[in-house]
Amino acid sequence: MKYIALFIFLISVLSSCTTHLDTSNKEATIIHQSPKLVVGIVVDQMRYDYLTRFYDQYGEGGFKRMIRAGYNCKNTHFNYVPTYTGPGHASIFTGTTPQSHGIIANYWYDKEVQKKVYCASDTTVQAIGTTSVLERMSPHRLQTTTIADQNRLHTQMQGKSIGIALKDRGAILPVGHTANAAYWFRGKEEGKWISSTFYQETLPDWVQQFNADTIAESYFKVWNTLHPMASYTASGADQNNFEEGYVGKEDAMFPYDLKVLKNRNEGYDIIKHSAFGNSLTTDFAIAAIEGEQLGKDAITDVLTLSFSSTDYVGHIFGVNSKEIQDTYLRLDADLTRLFTVLDAKVGKEEYTVFLTADHGAVQVPSYLKSLKIPAGYFDIEDFETRLKAYAKQQFKVDGIIANVSNTQVFFDDQVLTKAKLDPTQVEKIIARFILTQKKVAQVYTRSAFTSGTYTEGLAALLQRGYHQKRSGDVIFALDPAHIVYNSEISTITAASKGSTHGSGLSYDTHVPLLFMGKGIQKGSTLQKTAITDIAPTIAALLGIVAPNGTAGTILPFVLE
Repeated sequence: MKYIALFIFLISVLSSCTTHLDTSNKEATIIHQSPKLVVGIVVDQMRYDYLTRFYDQYGEGGFKRMIRAGYNCKNTHFNYVPTYTGPGHASIFTGTTPQSHGIIANYWYDKEVQKKVYCASDTTVQAIGTTSVLERMSPHRLQTTTIADQNRLHTQMQGKSIGIALKDRGAILPVGHTANAAYWFRGKEEGKWISSTFYQETLPDWVQQFNADTIAESYFKVWNTLHPMASYTASGADQNNFEEGYVGKEDAMFPYDLKVLKNRNEGYDIIKHSAFGNSLTTDFAIAAIEGEQLGKDAITDVLTLSFSSTDYVGHIFGVNSKEIQDTYLRLDADLTRLFTVLDAKVGKEEYTVFLTADHGAVQVPSYLKSLKIPAGYFDIEDFETRLKAYAKQQFKVDGIIANVSNTQVFFDDQVLTKAKLDPTQVEKIIARFILTQKKVAQVYTRSAFTSGTYTEGLAALLQRGYHQKRSGDVIFALDPAHIVYNSEISTITAASKGSTHGSGLSYDTHVPLLFMGKGIQKGSTLQKTAITDIAPTIAALLGIVAPNGTAGTILPFVLE
C-alpha cells in the first residue's frame, strides 16, 4: 500500500508538471504567433451612434460581424483637440496626440515660413500617375513612427505596408514613413489612383491596370437608396432646409444622377462626395490585396484603409440625413465584400482587423436651433478683423496678429521683438479680449500650456493637441454646437447647412472601436478607452515595439 500511494503521488506530480509545461508552451505559441495581415480601417467622420442607429438594417457580414465575432469598445474617445482628419489618422496609428506627432490640423500656419502648410504636402517629391502638380505628398511632417513603421522595422522591412484612401492624408499618415506605398484618388478630370516618388518611381502594373479599366467611371450612375426610403426611419425627412446637396440640382433629395451632375461638381470628385466613393475604395483595396499578395506568407503585412466618402457626405448633407444613413448601409455591404475576400485570400483565422474613426460630427446647428437646442455659427473672418483692429489699437503697432486659424491665434514674433513687446503680456491681453466675444467658451495661452499640465476637462484635451513649435500663441474653444465654416473645413458646404467637426465635445470625440480576427477576444466593454490605445494594443498583439511616441496603453481585455 505504501508503494502504491507513493506511485500515485509521483504520477500526480508528473501530471501537474506536464500540464504546466503544456500551458507555458501554449502561451509562448500565442505570444509569438502573429496574424499574416493587419487591416486598420478608419471611417472618416463616423460617430459611435451610427453603429446603434442603423444596426437593424446592417447585414450580417460587415459591422455586425465585427461586433459579434470580435470586441466592441463602446466608450472610445479622442483625448485631444482638434478632431480633424489629419490629426485623427496620425493619432490612431502613432498611439499619441498632436502634442508629440506634430500633425496639429489638416492645414496650419507655419511661423517659420510665414504661410499655411498642408499636413501631407512635400515639394521635394513628385506625383506619379497624374499630371497635376498639386499631388506632391509624403508623411515628412509626421514626427513619430506608426504601427506600420514598427512592423516594418521588426520584420527587417520584409512585412509590406500599403496605405489606401480617397484622401491623400488618409492614405499617407497611417502607413507612416517606411511604407511600400500609399495610394489616393485624383478626381477632377482624371479619376485615377495615384502616389508620389516618396515611395516609388512608377505605379505598379496592378495599379496601372486598375486605372486603365476605368472602374471609377462605372460609378457615374444614379445614387438612390439601397433599401426602400420608407425603411429609413433612423434619419430625418429627405426634404428639409439643412442640407446643401450638389450644384445643378435644386433640392438635396434622392435620387442623384451623378453622370448628369458630374460636370458641375468637379468631374470625378462627385464620386468621392457620394456613397460610391467607399465602393471604389473597396474595389481598389481588394485589387491591392491581390496585386501586392498581402497576407500570403508568415511575415505580417499591414494594410491601412480609410473610407473618406462618409466625411464628404456628412459635410454636405449632415448627421441626420437620409444620405448619411444610405452611405453607411452601403459601406456595411462594402465591408462584407472586403471581409469575404480576406477570408478567401488570407484565411478566416489568419488576419486581424480594427475599425475606428478619425472624429465624429455635430448635428447641423441650424437644425438644432430649430429644436430650441443652443447652437450656432461663428464668423471667423469678422472675428479676425476685429481682433487685428483691437491689437493695433491696444499696442499701437500693426501686424501683431499674423494668422487666425483652427481657433488659434498666431503672433508675428518679429513684430513683437521690433516693438519690444513682452509676448506673455500680449498673450494675456489678447486672451482677455477673445474671452469677451460671444460664442467663445474658453481661452488659453501659450504660457499656460508650456508652464503646467492640465489633467482633465477641455483644457487637458487642448493641451494634448498643442505642439509647442507648431501651435499658436492663444487658443480658444467655442460654445457647444457652435461651429466655424470656412475653406479649411469645407469648400462645398454653405454656412448654415451640412455638418462639421473639430471640437472636444462628445459628438466629435466619441467614435467606434471594433477589433476582430486572430488574437482578438469576443466581448465588449463600457470602460473608457482612448484612440491612442489602439497602436500599443496592436503592437502587443504582434509582439513588437510600440510606435516611438506612444502615449496610450494596451487594452489587455481585447487580446486573447
